Amino acid sequence: MKRSIAALVMTTSLVLATGAFAQTLDKVVKVGSLGDQSGLYADIGGPGSTVAAQMAIEDSGLLAKGWKIELIAADHQNKPDVGTNIGKQWIDVEKVDVFVDLASSGVGLAIANLAKEKNVVNLNSGSASSDLTGAQCSPNTIHWVYDTWMLANGTGKALVKSGGDSWFFLTADYAFGHALERDTAAVVTANGGKVLGGVKHPLNNADFSSFLLQAQSSKAKIIGLANAGGDTTNSIKQAAEFGIVAGGQKLAGMLMFITDVHALGLKVAQGLNFTETFYWDMNDQTRAFTKRFIERHKKGPPTMVQAGVYSSLIHYFKALEALGGNPHDGRAVVAKMKEMPTDDPLFGKGSVRADGRKIHPAYLFEVKKPQDSKYPWDYYNLVATIPAAEAFIPLEKSVCPMLKKT
Repeated sequence: MKRSIAALVMTTSLVLATGAFAQTLDKVVKVGSLGDQSGLYADIGGPGSTVAAQMAIEDSGLLAKGWKIELIAADHQNKPDVGTNIGKQWIDVEKVDVFVDLASSGVGLAIANLAKEKNVVNLNSGSASSDLTGAQCSPNTIHWVYDTWMLANGTGKALVKSGGDSWFFLTADYAFGHALERDTAAVVTANGGKVLGGVKHPLNNADFSSFLLQAQSSKAKIIGLANAGGDTTNSIKQAAEFGIVAGGQKLAGMLMFITDVHALGLKVAQGLNFTETFYWDMNDQTRAFTKRFIERHKKGPPTMVQAGVYSSLIHYFKALEALGGNPHDGRAVVAKMKEMPTDDPLFGKGSVRADGRKIHPAYLFEVKKPQDSKYPWDYYNLVATIPAAEAFIPLEKSVCPMLKKT
């Protein structure tokens, strides 16, 4: 009889628990686009990411099915403390369910920790640090577009194999720059090259003269720019003034976006090689999306970060619909996203691994010569396609603690 009573109590508890979970499901979602809205990385994500998020909400089809989806945006100013304070306010007061954008690895890592603590969904398409799915991986975070391991193994490996076997790094002095230099240096040495030195510069720096002179005096064949946005374009412009490339050294933009090429102009940027996972002019689907995007965001086509905001949210909404509603349980939603294959018009078919790494191909591009560009924003030649299985760190080499066997 005792066993029967115990079984009855357990069954009743399970029914109540299941009922409680079912009651928490609703069709209300709040999306928070947290990016650099006015500073160094504003063209990479920021306002364009918010536009991409709104397009994903509309294209999901959920609004027509009775869902209520709200989008809010804020400027993290590339400061982890500012981003964290906004994030806490959003979760505790605004009831935000999911973060997107997060360009700036310092902010991205901080929000990943906050999302885990508060159990919300974190879809990071803006940060580069591979630590997001490595040492600091989380059951609440999916790293969507690119990372420092991919950049290093795309651009870095290609340059070493083509003879660029000695390197000097100009590195942005924060989490992203450190991770990018670390991952690229590992690729250089693994492929028989040498790192001759490096120098770190402040974020959003204006004068690179002293850093470039150190790089020039190193006699390294490759000067690796482990920075992004305005820091990269300023480095390249000032290197041209010093005649560094004319003197025989080559610049490697380890992280570059189409907005950077546009800012430099083809005359200065021609011949640069770098790796991305999205280009607006890849196929009919990317071109159709870009046309719609530019109608709203007049500055130009989407960057891979902005494309990633759209792509990640499309998959997020598919997972919510598959769950039958929003459980407001970040881990449960991310787990569902990992179960489902990804497929969208911008990145095609892919998957989300156990460590939270979104998997898709990467592309090694070379900037066109001015005379080869036939229409606005026609900037890239495709040099090589890196298959999805090779573009990111193999799962067996991941140091993500979630993968450890118990």
